[in-house]
Amino acid sequence: MNHSTVEGKLDQLKGSVKQTVGEAIGNDKLANSGAIDQVKGNAKEAWGNAKDAAQSVSNDISAKAAAKHAEAKEHAAETAHDVREKVTATAQNAKNAVRDKAEEIKLNHQRSA
Repeated sequence: MNHSTVEGKLDQLKGSVKQTVGEAIGNDKLANSGAIDQVKGNAKEAWGNAKDAAQSVSNDISAKAAAKHAEAKEHAAETAHDVREKVTATAQNAKNAVRDKAEEIKLNHQRSA
């Protein structure tokens, strides 16, 4: 509940009292002023409720965006890890292929010598 909502409820209460007292003593000006205060209070409360709803939606959107960001960051980290694993595996395979070929060349050279 925000300031506008509270202020609206207080205006409504004040207006209701003024209207009741005005009607009880036959003072139309006071009764009308009370009715006006109630209308203003209703408008303020409605505005406060709208602001609360907007804040709630904004908070929800922010929370969802933060969660998606964290999820994307985690996915990026996993992808980066997978890429590094593939690069190192490829390098290891290339090294083994060169080593094997070098051993083959050495053996062929030793046999022909």
